Amino acid sequence: MSESAANNKRQGGGGGGGGGGRPFPPPQRGHPGPPPYTPSRPRIEPVDREKTCPLLLRVFTKSGSHHSMEDFAVRGKEPKDEVQIYTWKDATLRELTDLVKEVAPNARRRNAKLSFAFVFPDKNGRFKVQEVGKTLSHINGRLDDAKALGELGFEIGDYLDVAIL
Repeated sequence: MSESAANNKRQGGGGGGGGGGRPFPPPQRGHPGPPPYTPSRPRIEPVDREKTCPLLLRVFTKSGSHHSMEDFAVRGKEPKDEVQIYTWKDATLRELTDLVKEVAPNARRRNAKLSFAFVFPDKNGRFKVQEVGKTLSHINGRLDDAKALGELGFEIGDYLDVAIL
């Protein structure tokens, strides 16, 4: 009997005779447990704002509710309450809340809640309004304050619609 066959028999494995049991499975390679948790939208890397050119974000504000899809149906005839902001994809909803408060007096109310939605064309070319997060005007660190545009699925060219509730 060869040395490897003898070792195999001692370990309970074995070819056709006397050891009886199954051979040991091959040793595991790599990480044996489940894959590490990854969020549905990975956190984006922070942007070096000194070296990266900002993007133009068209922001539309409205008191009481979001604008409707029909408000964006005709290019060039978007709602009039527009603010243009130069920012980066790592900008958080808290940063955007503070910028909106500078231009929209009703967003400065103590109890104001801001609801953010992306406006973008669907596969048929019609604009879709999709809510992505909420913040409170005067309380930091609550709701979706820390979420960045990029991690929410923002793509350059999307509009931002802000309902001031």
